[in-house]
Amino acid sequence: MQTGRFAVIGIGNFGKSIAVNLAKKGAEVMAIDIDYDKVENISEDVAYAVTLNATDRRALISQDIKSFDAVIVAIGNPFEQRLLCTALLLDFGVKRIICRAVGRNQRFILQKMGITEIISPEQEIGLSVARRLINPSLVSYLDLPDDYSVAEIIAPKHICNMEYGQIDFRDKYKLSLITIRRNTEEWNGQKRQHVLGVPDTKTLMMENDILVLFGKNKDIEKFVEINN
Repeated sequence: MQTGRFAVIGIGNFGKSIAVNLAKKGAEVMAIDIDYDKVENISEDVAYAVTLNATDRRALISQDIKSFDAVIVAIGNPFEQRLLCTALLLDFGVKRIICRAVGRNQRFILQKMGITEIISPEQEIGLSVARRLINPSLVSYLDLPDDYSVAEIIAPKHICNMEYGQIDFRDKYKLSLITIRRNTEEWNGQKRQHVLGVPDTKTLMMENDILVLFGKNKDIEKFVEINN
C-alpha cells in the first residue's frame, strides 16, 4: 500500500510525534528543523532529516519541497516564522499544506491565507481532557460536523446483561451502536481486547464492554447519564 511522501517542518515534540508516526505507518518522511540536535535525534526514525531554515526560499527549493504529497508546518514560536514558511509553501504551489495554530487569532490568519487544514494540538488536548473529566465513561471520540461524533464509551451499568434488541438504541436514544470492544481471557490467562463485529439483536452487553456509538453529542451524553 502506497502511503505517500510527507515533509514535517519543525521537530519539536508535536512535529516529531507526527513525523515518527507517519514513518511507522510506512510513509516516506522528511523531517526539517533549524536545530541540528533535533534533526540528529530524529534522523534514524525517518527517511530524511535535514537542518535548514524553513523561512529561506532557496533552502526549501533545494529540498524539492513541492514534490511532497503534503507538508506539515509544525514550527512553534515565533508565529511569524510559521507564517512566512506557510506563505512560501503557498507560493511554491505545494499540493497540500497542514499548519499548526495556537488560538483563534492564528487560526483566523491562516484561514485568510487560504489554509484549510489547521491543527490546534493544545486546544484539542484541552477539549479532550475536559470531556473526559466531565464524562468519565468516555474513552475516546471523533468529532464530526453538525455536532455529531463517533464515541467509545464504557457500557453504562444499567444496560449490562441486556441484549442489544432490548435497549432500543435507535428509537429511544437516537443512536447507532456500530460495534463493541470486549476484553476476553486467552488460554494463557492474559486478557486481550477483541472487536465483536456488527451486533445483532441477541448480542449481550457486558460489564467493561466499550461501546462504539454514533449520534449527536447531546444524545450520547444523555444516554450515559440516564443509564449510569
